[in-house]
Amino acid sequence: MSRTVVVTGGAKGIGRAVVERFAAAGENVVALGRDQPALDALRAQLGVRTFACDVSDERAVIETFAALGEVDVLVNNAGIAETAPLTRTSLESWGRHFDVNVTGPFLCMRAVVTGMRERGHGAIVTVASTAGRIGAPYTSAYTASKHAAVGLTRAVASELAGTGVRVNAVCPTFVRTELTARSIERIVELTGRSPQESERALAASSPLGRLLEPDEVADTVMFLASPASASINGQAIVIDGGGLQA
Repeated sequence: MSRTVVVTGGAKGIGRAVVERFAAAGENVVALGRDQPALDALRAQLGVRTFACDVSDERAVIETFAALGEVDVLVNNAGIAETAPLTRTSLESWGRHFDVNVTGPFLCMRAVVTGMRERGHGAIVTVASTAGRIGAPYTSAYTASKHAAVGLTRAVASELAGTGVRVNAVCPTFVRTELTARSIERIVELTGRSPQESERALAASSPLGRLLEPDEVADTVMFLASPASASINGQAIVIDGGGLQA
């Protein structure tokens, strides 16, 4: 019997790769996002259900999940990333990071955990970042929000331990997505390096020596949502080739 899998930020990048993986496995996949044309294209190409939903909007989340009914797997993938020195980080930017990267997962988790607990099974996976485990220059808002997302994961996992509901996070290094492409553009703008040099600089931050591909993150998300990981709860799995070891 197929499960209902909800993926936020599901129309692009890591989210799209996750949607594709679950759809190929025969699951009933629902993609949420804010980019309606991208959602329309995803639905046309893969035949999955899509809903326009701003995960930082409490009412929108409540109404969307009420319409969806029972959810077996939730993948919190929607996220934003902006870079700036601390002294140039605006309160608006700080707030945007926490609205999307922390409040979004909080609202979506809150919407599904009661049903999951009543049914005695469920899996929640939040796409965080290596920035949720360590600090990096010029990313104070992003890093703080991803640390908060990991903390949220651990708290909810502890609360639900023993219920059959598991809550974990994945922490990838730089992934070949639109977010990373914007980071590369920012490096070009600030340093005068070429796009190729800027990408190599990001890739050098992990032992892999390259950017991760979205499918590699999707593989780990699939594992954490599968029965094969039934004993894994409250973990933040680093995906970076071995740079961070904890």
